[in-house]
Amino acid sequence: MTTFSTAERVEPGEAQANTMQDTRRLRLFSGNSNPELAREIGAYLGVPDGPRVIKRFADGELYIQIQESIRGCDVFLIQPTCAPVNDHLMELLIMVDACRRASARQITAVVPYYGYARADRKTAGRESITAKLVANLLVKSGVDRVLAMDLHSSQIQGYFDIPCDHIYGSPVLVDYLSSRNLEQMVVVSPDVGGVARARSFAKQMHDAPLAIIDKRRSGHNVAESLTVIGDVTGKTAILIDDMIDTGGTICQGAKLLRQRGAARVLACATHAVFSPPAVERLSEPGLFEEVVVTNSIPMVQERRFPQLRVLSVANMLGEAIWRIHEESSVSSMFR
Repeated sequence: MTTFSTAERVEPGEAQANTMQDTRRLRLFSGNSNPELAREIGAYLGVPDGPRVIKRFADGELYIQIQESIRGCDVFLIQPTCAPVNDHLMELLIMVDACRRASARQITAVVPYYGYARADRKTAGRESITAKLVANLLVKSGVDRVLAMDLHSSQIQGYFDIPCDHIYGSPVLVDYLSSRNLEQMVVVSPDVGGVARARSFAKQMHDAPLAIIDKRRSGHNVAESLTVIGDVTGKTAILIDDMIDTGGTICQGAKLLRQRGAARVLACATHAVFSPPAVERLSEPGLFEEVVVTNSIPMVQERRFPQLRVLSVANMLGEAIWRIHEESSVSSMFR
């Protein structure tokens, strides 16, 4: 199984040999949030991470300088806005401004993880919709296009008044799980809100059956699991979500699945936020056979545990970047 279609594209190496002018005008720059992912993307494209200076003044203000000419270039800034989200967001905005003032032809913000995505609507009076505010900030800073992966809710794509390409990490997860040759699988949504995501994932997993955990929240980052809708007895349950933050939702779901007779439980998510006490919860013996995530957010050693498996989305992001640069279809990657 392939993670995405490459039938409609020219390989980066071949393109470099045949269209040197286009290659010369493609530039990658990374912020400080996930430089390793940027290096992997650069290796896929055959384009190095560009030279830049990012430093702080004594009062904490950021200074950023692009250290090569990008006049007339197609610039891609790779910066997931993960924790510390405010620092990484501000860093991205300043990078955009520097590129705009350096006369870049087009600036694309590559945001594998979009911070503030959960504040996507008002659930009570006098609340902010921060996901929309961040979109406005990016647009006003001078971004021409956004490439995001697994946004928390689909409506966020419409918050941008510029083109926003939304890609998914599920093909990478599906390929890995398929290589495991798991038997009697059932895909489980940890809450009712994630049913559409789980249904799509189940379809990719050769039309595996679907189950749903009905739960109620009593506060932010606090979840109370109630019951399982669907048959999980004796099956390999795959809990799927877009992100794992404190781990409360997915761990309570796993315990409930064990109580309902699931033989094996695996957790899958694109974004490993892993706020405390996520690592302690996820690494509890006998709970998860495996926790599968991607490197959209950097995984420091302190957050690793025996059950953790980190998959790379660099090739997928690199493919999407190349297609944007070549002005070809991004959505056809997933056919």
